[in-house]
Amino acid sequence: MPKAWSEKDERQYQQIKDSLLDKGKPEEQAKEIAARIVNKQRNKEGRTPNKKTQGTGNPHQRLEQRTRDELYNRAKQLNIKNRSSMNKQELIAAIRAHS
Repeated sequence: MPKAWSEKDERQYQQIKDSLLDKGKPEEQAKEIAARIVNKQRNKEGRTPNKKTQGTGNPHQRLEQRTRDELYNRAKQLNIKNRSSMNKQELIAAIRAHS
């Protein structure tokens, strides 16, 4: 159990992992999915030290609906230059120009 996890988190992890194993998922995949679910819940509750997103947002969501951090991460994936100095609107324009 990671030291940041509570006993409740560990129980939730075990229940999810066991459920996935019962459904026929491979053990490594079940462990990863269970850990991601528990960590997502911890993040949602504000119990994680890193509150900034590391993702690029929902790909089905308009760029305007994403956060600046999500847009920055997408610009990083696209290797857009000078992205760190751009605001949200500039990031949106640069991402659209790149596509």
